[in-house]
Amino acid sequence: MFHRAIKELDIKRVVRLIDGVKNIGFAYSTISGLSFAISDNEMYSEKAAVIEGGNQKAKEIEENYNAGLITNEERRKLTIQMWMDTAEDLAEKTWQEFSEENPVRLIIDTGMGRITKNTIKQLSAMRGINVDPLGNMVELPTKGNFREGLNIFEYVTSIRGSRKGLTDTALRTADAGYLTRRLVDVSHDAIIRAEDCGTDEFVTISTEDNRGKIFEKRINSRFAAKKVVSPETHKVLVGAGEMITEEIAAEIAKSGIKEVEVRSPLTCKMRFGLCVKCYGNSLASNSIAVIGDPVGVTAAQSIGEPGTQLTMRTKHSGGVAGVDVTQGLPRVTELFEVRQPKLVAPISEVSGKVKIVETDNGNLVTVTPTGKKDDRKEYLIPLAMPLKVEDGELIAIGTQLAVGGVDIKELLKIKGLRSAQNYLIGEIQSIYESQGIGIHDKHFEVIVRKMCDYVRIDSLGDTSLVAGDVISRGSYEMANEAIIAQGGEPATATNLILGTIRAALHTDSWLSAASFQDTTSVLTDAATQGKIDHLVGMKENVIIGRLVPTSKLRARIENI
Repeated sequence: MFHRAIKELDIKRVVRLIDGVKNIGFAYSTISGLSFAISDNEMYSEKAAVIEGGNQKAKEIEENYNAGLITNEERRKLTIQMWMDTAEDLAEKTWQEFSEENPVRLIIDTGMGRITKNTIKQLSAMRGINVDPLGNMVELPTKGNFREGLNIFEYVTSIRGSRKGLTDTALRTADAGYLTRRLVDVSHDAIIRAEDCGTDEFVTISTEDNRGKIFEKRINSRFAAKKVVSPETHKVLVGAGEMITEEIAAEIAKSGIKEVEVRSPLTCKMRFGLCVKCYGNSLASNSIAVIGDPVGVTAAQSIGEPGTQLTMRTKHSGGVAGVDVTQGLPRVTELFEVRQPKLVAPISEVSGKVKIVETDNGNLVTVTPTGKKDDRKEYLIPLAMPLKVEDGELIAIGTQLAVGGVDIKELLKIKGLRSAQNYLIGEIQSIYESQGIGIHDKHFEVIVRKMCDYVRIDSLGDTSLVAGDVISRGSYEMANEAIIAQGGEPATATNLILGTIRAALHTDSWLSAASFQDTTSVLTDAATQGKIDHLVGMKENVIIGRLVPTSKLRARIENI
């Protein structure tokens, strides 16, 4: 209902509708007097038999270990898995004991609050396997539940996991908040500044890649770079330069089209900010973006806020073993900071045929280009790292050879900027999507565009730039254009992908950089170089008390 309202009504009417539904909910919750007592948490009558069955299985596993049939690690894993399965089985049987009119079941069935069927497992079945403060599973299960109470031993073993949940919330919430702050600092000057940048570049979204299942969502709210024609009816589903709406996206997905070329923030040619055509629909208002829309801050908050929720969600399981959703946050931070992963997976520097030889030191993977045996590359991969290629397989340059994280800087050097950008977006999205959090690719594209907005000067040409300096792409292009106009030799540079902290500190605005961190060194550097702040972004305007450049008049590129 709300989704349809957002599409069909103006914002004020949508707000009134949501507020009205909220008031109806409060009114009927009050009238119903819905509440529950301890006795409403029904218990499975044969619980003791289920627990006894678990005890017998644990005894059998122990006997197999004593007989030398399994290792200690296998015994531990089998015991933990068995008790987890027992807890799930008991929880399901307990759930069947709840009648349709049971107040607890009514609350869960309505989906209100944070109570789920997993909560029933702890209230009425058995708490199950706990985790210790380091996140390791404790093989002694808590067989009691909160209705019948825990004995002193169960209380002591389970309280450690509960404390971990609370400390995680306190520590990780700060991490997620800091992530949001860094993202805002990087992207606050990503504002819609023109209707069309005129680029002929585009990105291709395919059903064949790792994220092909959500193909329809990924093409939605974008402008098509080329016309899309149905392979069966030959009907033009969307023309070049036209918006792909939700309905058109569904039609494209249904027609069996494998890939669509779309405009993207990654390919926008605007020197400052973005254009309407490359951004597409504003996901905040569900209408085409307008000049002045602060899409950078929108992107930062869209990515950062779910990160905060990821951290909060730990405490709802109270330290009971399951998937600890905070594990994804350090990896998100690692990717946004472009750090080298702890376990680096090698990538092939050439295209060719794979040959794998197992040695004492690991798997020796040799990639030989067709017809160029002298150019072959060898990679020694530890036996502990499973391979992602097979003997005799033909692979392309940049192919990941083993399981692990790819060094983004290495990927940039071998396969180029676009491949590195796509890898970065895909990896971060996979973390959010694994937790059921759907964020549109456009938000990540805006942030990654800003992270890739810098170059390192290689040769000066006739410019006044300094070799080895890291500057924004806009400053580099303007310096070269000025020299070319005078008939001089332009500078050359290498593309960089900077982490959010470095990107925020290397921004053209010294006011914005100084307000982020390293204030003394930023101000000293700005003073010695005689830097001028052109007040392009939002932060620098707020600092000096000017209106932010988010109106149609102030945001226009001609006014910068």
